[in-house]
Order: sequence, then C-alpha cells, then structure tokens
Amino acid sequence: MFPAGGDGDGAVRLRVVGGVGTVTIDRVDRHNAMSFGIMQGLRDAVAAVRSDDDARVLVLTGAGERAFCSGADLGGIGDEDDTADGARRLLADLFRDLWTLGKPTIARVRGFALAGGLGLALACDIVVAADDASFGAPEVGVGLWPYMITVPMLRSMPPKVALELAMTGRRVDAAEAQRLGFVSRVVPVADLDATVAGIADGLAGRSPLVLRLGRDAFYEVLDLDADAALTLLHARLGEHVRTEDAREGLAAYAEKRPPRWTGR
Repeated sequence: MFPAGGDGDGAVRLRVVGGVGTVTIDRVDRHNAMSFGIMQGLRDAVAAVRSDDDARVLVLTGAGERAFCSGADLGGIGDEDDTADGARRLLADLFRDLWTLGKPTIARVRGFALAGGLGLALACDIVVAADDASFGAPEVGVGLWPYMITVPMLRSMPPKVALELAMTGRRVDAAEAQRLGFVSRVVPVADLDATVAGIADGLAGRSPLVLRLGRDAFYEVLDLDADAALTLLHARLGEHVRTEDAREGLAAYAEKRPPRWTGR
C-alpha cells in the first residue's frame, strides 16, 4: 500500500497476483479524486510494478462503484502555489511513467472518469469500461482547460473530437466512447472483472520482451511522420528478430507447441 502522503486522504493499493499488478486508487469518499499524495502514490505504485519481474501487466482502477477517478482534488491543489504546480508536474510525470513502463497497462473503468481521471484512463494502453461508465473533460465549466490531458486525449481520439469534448465539457457514455475509439471494450458491470482478468492474463502469458519492444516502438513512432517512423521501425525489427524469444516463437509455431518464453 502507498499511503497518500500520510495525510489521511486515502491510499493507493498495489496487489500482484498471477503476473498482474493491480493498482487501485482507494479514496471512495472523494470519488477517487487525486490529491498530491494520491498522485505520488500512483507514481510509486507504477515504479514498483516496473521493478517487479513478477508483475508483467498493470491494471489501473478505482475503488468502489461510482468512480474510476474524478480528476484532481480542486479543493486541495487548485491554488496558484508551489503545491499546485508540483501536482500538475506529478500528473504529467504519471502519464510519462505509464507510457514508458515497458509493460502493458489496462484501465478498468467503473463509474465516471473525469478531467485528470479521463487522462489517467487514456494514458493506459487498453481501456475496458463497464456499461455504466462515463467520460469527460469538464474543466471549462469551472473556468479551466484540460491542458495536461490534451496529450492523452490526442493520442486516443481524433483531434476534433478531443477539441469538442474540451470546449463543451460534455460527458460521454461508455457506448459513445467506444464508437469514438478511446474505449477498447464495453461490458456489463457483472462481466467487468472477468473481462479485465481475461485480457490481463492473456497479456501476462506473452513474451515480456516482445511486448516491451513492440510497445516501446509504438509509443516512439506515435508522434513521428511516416518516413521517420518507418526508418525507426525498420531498425527495431532488425533488433527484434535477433532475440531468443523471436526465434523461440517461430520454432514453437513450426513445431506446433506452446512457446517457452525466456524474456531474452
């Protein structure tokens, strides 16, 4: 467990079972809003997953039934002071931590994911939502703008969709979020845990090296032009085919047997 700064405002819990590290924002009374301490706890939990070879997949979720994460705690970090600036930097660093983790990440969304909570979900590789989930960037309604979450939004949906959501502040239900492309799967509430577990277990059974190399290459080329991306990917492919796991995967396919991954 990663206490939220020792200030009594909740905690971030990490549990590793069967190759899956589940990180839970546990602040139900505040709809899992992110205080300074919660953000630091999330960074600490992601760092713990990064360094734990037994944790091959990260699942990020919120405690309770009402909210994945309602965003930053405006009452705690909304003032123009060093603490507020530090919290904004923490959120940006948290997005970077997730993108550079080197392991697959899944957002398990029940209830609403708003503002920074939307950004947190979209910073994950896969978003699995219960059919009662809703998403939005409502900052404009309180005279703010979703500056920091613009990046995960633009990496997850068409630019004009992101702009419209930011300008209007409207909420999007899970079905529309899937149509817009930033939610991977929508399932009934009763099926949420089993669906997330199935995806996570499947990823945990893949070669961790292949997932790391491929995932890193994906994020490297995301903001490159096509020519630069092809040049980089050509080099990455040359490195990849020389790995033990690539040779093992091809041999296992030819021999019609399950592969035995070594992570090398």
